[in-house]
Amino acid sequence: MAAARTTEALGGPGPVRRALRAVGRALHRPFTGTARQIRRATHAHGAGESGLGKLIELHAVNGAGDVMVTVALASTVFFSVPTDEARGRVALYLAITMAPFTLLAPVIGPLLDRLPHGRRAAMAGSMLARALLALLLSGAVATGGLELYPAALGVLVSSKAYGVVRSAVVPRLLPPNFSLVKANSRVTLGGLLATAVAAPAAAGLHQIGPQWPLYGAFVLFVTGMFLSLSMPPKVDSARGEAKALLAADEEHLHRPRTKKERKDRKPGLRTVGPSVTHALGANASLRGLSGFLIFFLAFLLREEPLAGQSAAVSLGIVGVAAGTGNALGTAVGAWLKARGPEIIIVTVVGVVCGIAVCAAVFFGAVGVAALGACAGFAQALAKLSLDALIQRDVPEQVRTSAFARSETLLQVSWVLGGAIGIALPLVGSLGMSVAASIVALGWLTTLRGLLTAARHGPKRARLA
Repeated sequence: MAAARTTEALGGPGPVRRALRAVGRALHRPFTGTARQIRRATHAHGAGESGLGKLIELHAVNGAGDVMVTVALASTVFFSVPTDEARGRVALYLAITMAPFTLLAPVIGPLLDRLPHGRRAAMAGSMLARALLALLLSGAVATGGLELYPAALGVLVSSKAYGVVRSAVVPRLLPPNFSLVKANSRVTLGGLLATAVAAPAAAGLHQIGPQWPLYGAFVLFVTGMFLSLSMPPKVDSARGEAKALLAADEEHLHRPRTKKERKDRKPGLRTVGPSVTHALGANASLRGLSGFLIFFLAFLLREEPLAGQSAAVSLGIVGVAAGTGNALGTAVGAWLKARGPEIIIVTVVGVVCGIAVCAAVFFGAVGVAALGACAGFAQALAKLSLDALIQRDVPEQVRTSAFARSETLLQVSWVLGGAIGIALPLVGSLGMSVAASIVALGWLTTLRGLLTAARHGPKRARLA
């Protein structure tokens, strides 16, 4: 009784409880408010009802996890060794980045085509694999031993497999009145924004220890696994696939197929029409330019920094310019309402070609930064357009294989560009001339085909 009277004299448990709740709400509100704002943005314009909003959030978690791994591995490959030794180690890195694609096109793509009802599980499996590999990497990253490379290779394979499935899923989640370019841009922009937020967090964790960003990646990838499994059931639904197959086969159903037709029944990139093949060629030139600029400028600016700047600052200027251009290209794609991906590709590649020529003639800090920004912008918008063409023109039952093959060819182009950048003498004007030649080759060989395809409209692949 005495204790009860004392409690009442002090104001009773009610005011204390209310005060604690008020403090809890004050601490909780910034996080819940931010979460509501993010959810409102990702679910806008019908994306919440269609399920695209959940895919945007999943891709944001994926991007944040990947950048955590990248930050953890960055200091082990390049900046900690002399230039001559770095070239050899970066060449090894290029070889390792190719390895995932030896599996992606001939193995993973067709395998995922045969599992159209397991795409949520496929994305969740990719996330789980990377979570476990991040833990393995956390033990190897501090020593820099050779065991680092198999684990990093596993992360790359899993990441590329996720990307292929994610691209194939977008058409199943398309909101009303959304173009494919716009939907792809929304998803990619979510990943970029998450990367921008996660990168400084990863850098802060790296200051504690090189393994800490990998612990962060583990948490993010486990979260991504659960988000993958919570995707709408229509991601795994086969609804519409049979009709698409019958529509493509309608005129051939009641006649016997020849041996050649049976052999060629499953369409690949060579049978999807000129839009996809020419768009792939143009994107390959931009991806080759990207690989070339990354490695050529990385070594050139270490030896010859931009006027008045250190090597680190020079690299930072070019990197920020390219990243800004990439983000802007993705944002423009999210805003763009045009439904002519071929015209978008022709335009952006032509602009990059002109900027590269100017950078070669007037080599300097402004030209290099402008080329980096323009290349980032064009690569983002052209890739979104290529994805839209594959989603538009390729039948769903082989769409995953088409994405796998296109990713393989683009990665080969990036590696070839990087190899040229490593081998080329470190002369600025010469490097920019080579960059201009790479883009010009891709633009001139695809210009006519893309414009012709744009005039004739979409041509969907047919199943013989």
